[in-house]
Amino acid sequence: MEQTFTLQPFPTIETLPNITIIGNINQNDNLLNISYALRGNITEVEIPSQANIPQRKDELWEHTCFEFFVGVKNSPRYWEFNLSPSGDWNVYSFEGYRQGMQSEVALTKLPFRIQNSADCLELALSFELDKIIPPKQDLEVGVTAVIKCKNSQVSYWALTHCAVEADFHQRGSFLLDLKTF
Repeated sequence: MEQTFTLQPFPTIETLPNITIIGNINQNDNLLNISYALRGNITEVEIPSQANIPQRKDELWEHTCFEFFVGVKNSPRYWEFNLSPSGDWNVYSFEGYRQGMQSEVALTKLPFRIQNSADCLELALSFELDKIIPPKQDLEVGVTAVIKCKNSQVSYWALTHCAVEADFHQRGSFLLDLKTF
């Protein structure tokens, strides 16, 4: 079943760009589908240039980056997915809250589609979870984004913010339940 989402900015005293971030996510067997749409005055947003050959890169979150976190229900393990509008990507696995971070080597590519227009940036990913998560697992997902503006201001967007600082790794923010059928 497809679920829609709207991301909320972390509360700040700084002026935020006039944008919205919406999307949808679903799981069909072990195929995960997620899409984002960044809409509004995106001319204020620093959008990384399209890479000639997209590749795995670290620290994508230092620039505009769409992210999501997937955890198996009733397990401390989770994965962080980073998707840059440049086409570059990375996936990290964690043993528990911010513990044991390492690149997820089971995934060697993560192809996703990017469409960019004057007032909308769309990103969509479909991939099989089989290499990292066995089939028929109930999943908890946190959907997030880091938005860097051309004035170097950075804002943090998530389904919810459940800490005094922006912290996408808080398991309490993995609000979307994906159940296999």
